[in-house]
Amino acid sequence: MLEPPAACQSVGVVEPQTARFDEALPLRSGSHLDSFELVFETYGKLNAQRSNAVLVCHALSGSHHVAGRYAGEDENSGWWDNLIGPGKPLDTNKFFVIGVNNLGGCHGSTGPRSTNPATGQPWGADFPFVTVEDWVDAQARLADKLGIECLAAVIGGSLGGMQALSWALQYPNRIRHAAVIASAPKLSAQNIAFNEVARRAILTDPDFHGGHFYAHGALPERGLRLARMLGHITYLSDDAMGEKFGRNLRHGKAVYSYDPEFEIESYLRYQGDKFSRQFDANTYLLTTKALDYYDPAFEYDDDLTAALAAARANFLVVAFSTDWRFSPERSREIVYALAHNGRNVTYAEIDSAAGHDSFLLDDPQYHAILSAWFGRIEV
Repeated sequence: MLEPPAACQSVGVVEPQTARFDEALPLRSGSHLDSFELVFETYGKLNAQRSNAVLVCHALSGSHHVAGRYAGEDENSGWWDNLIGPGKPLDTNKFFVIGVNNLGGCHGSTGPRSTNPATGQPWGADFPFVTVEDWVDAQARLADKLGIECLAAVIGGSLGGMQALSWALQYPNRIRHAAVIASAPKLSAQNIAFNEVARRAILTDPDFHGGHFYAHGALPERGLRLARMLGHITYLSDDAMGEKFGRNLRHGKAVYSYDPEFEIESYLRYQGDKFSRQFDANTYLLTTKALDYYDPAFEYDDDLTAALAAARANFLVVAFSTDWRFSPERSREIVYALAHNGRNVTYAEIDSAAGHDSFLLDDPQYHAILSAWFGRIEV
């Protein structure tokens, strides 16, 4: 059993920062934003050569708060805190790490909750569609503002992995390494179907009010709750769900009620309730559509090898054995296309029982692979 280094530490107390951009950002939908703000956090120090920056891209429900904790909030660690910090796989003694909340987000960056300058009211459903490529364009402007011409690496899991891949295609000369974790080059029809069911739960919630629920003092909690419950079912493997909950009854026997009796029911309702109070419904809709739309091979007659020909970065691609939402087969598609373009690509398939959520967990083999890969990056 591999053990983490004894010197591993937290980055400690962190504070978010806000960057404002007043030059218009064109969007793939044909719309644009005249100006926008991105909330971000940084960990470690940018070296004199500005060559040690690593961008961390978040998944659907993630944010800029990737590592550390906020003052007075000891229970609010960053969502990848087990990965980032002194002595950890993404070592902040070596790297300057950046976490950013994407456009359309609900954690401070310009999004549906922000004021639409044309109306003086929250954007709501009028916020324009954003894509993975739009996020990468906005992130590149943040790198410009930080004085970073070329990133040492971009890393992300799930939807974040799509962003890392897109960075290598959109800005091949501004990224030296890309880590694509538990991801895919595009969603399957089944994945799009899951997203559509989740969106319908929100869109048909009477409290959604066509996306302008802010003006009604309402929250579409029922819809968000159902969307999150459905999502959690797909993030866990059958084995992980069985091991954690099985068919355990909360009361030790059947009480013949529609209230949660099985422990898995109670878990899903807890996760749904928590999420519905913390996340924005319009952000959920926008983000799942960005997932659906991402397909770099679309303009290449579905030829992924041709689509990835522009990439110049060195790659790490990681998949997990029981991840049925983003299966290892999908990661191997990326590896195949990169290899056939002569790219330097390392592939790791981790035996894990945890399903798609594996990329967030403290798995010793997974972290050892990341440590070795990041350790070879020269800054």
